[in-house]
Amino acid sequence: MSRSHSQLLRVAEAERAPVSFFLDGVEAGALTGDTVLTAILMQQRHVRHSEFSGEPRAGFCMIGACQDCWVRCEDGARIRACSTLVKEGMRIVTKGAR
Repeated sequence: MSRSHSQLLRVAEAERAPVSFFLDGVEAGALTGDTVLTAILMQQRHVRHSEFSGEPRAGFCMIGACQDCWVRCEDGARIRACSTLVKEGMRIVTKGAR
């Protein structure tokens, strides 16, 4: 995935151990300690699209209360991207994740 299309740009703490994960079937990278939300937004500009309006969503409260950042893992588990740490080999699905 192209960094030019990401929402976030890492400017500090680049020394942490790398983690590989899959985002919508494409291998991507993050750093140990990153939330799933951070990992996704380092790769693209949104976490999902609203099921009501179709508008892109990129998280809102960042503490898990608003539930705007739900995504799914390929195994069907629903996770809050803002409060779940990305793990090695994690397979995240953002399309139709709500």
